Amino acid sequence: MRIYMQTRPDEGNQLRFYQLQLQRDMFGGWSMIREWGVQGSSGTVKRTHFDEFDKALAAMMKLRSTQLKRGYYLMFVNGDLPELRDMGS
Repeated sequence: MRIYMQTRPDEGNQLRFYQLQLQRDMFGGWSMIREWGVQGSSGTVKRTHFDEFDKALAAMMKLRSTQLKRGYYLMFVNGDLPELRDMGS
């Protein structure tokens, strides 16, 4: 499951991206991987472990909402949960 967002290109401001991914780990838990930075450069990556999918998804949705409020726009979503696409355009 993946969410990719970026800022709109403004005069004088660099294009920024923010990506969220959920991946099952080999022990049955879930990892949320966050990557963000300036488009075209190496970004910052952070990984957070969750024992349960519901908690991982809730954390992902909270971060998505936070970034949308900060001016990021939803560019695309890969995954099969329709609620991931809400609030993004």
